[in-house]
Amino acid sequence: MIEQRIAESFNRQSMMTSLEARLIEAAEGRCVIHAPLLAAFGQQHGAAHAAVTFALGDSAAGYAALTLLPEGQEVMTAEMKINLLSPAIGDTLEATGEVLRTGRRLSVVRAEVVALQGDMRKTVALLQGTMIGVA
Repeated sequence: MIEQRIAESFNRQSMMTSLEARLIEAAEGRCVIHAPLLAAFGQQHGAAHAAVTFALGDSAAGYAALTLLPEGQEVMTAEMKINLLSPAIGDTLEATGEVLRTGRRLSVVRAEVVALQGDMRKTVALLQGTMIGVA
């Protein structure tokens, strides 16, 4: 089962544990991660640090790529670009990763990171990059 395989890998990530992130969805070519906006990871203007936004988007995109790889393989980021669109202010960040194209070893991926506060959703970052499958 895809979700169990992704969850096992996700639970080994100490960075995601530190951010109190939760795996919400893992399906073929798609992954969703939520994390509360913790004061410990803020910057001086009251928003979440961009590193948190990047980590969540990168992980969501990477796990989306992993859903399409055979059992026994993992992924690593080969390159990733981020556009920070708005300060990450809210209660929770939601990162949704998707695979744009996959090959034998490389996958082109994207992620959107949204700040959630009540019923309000605001896109704070868009990421695009390449993941490489590793044994």
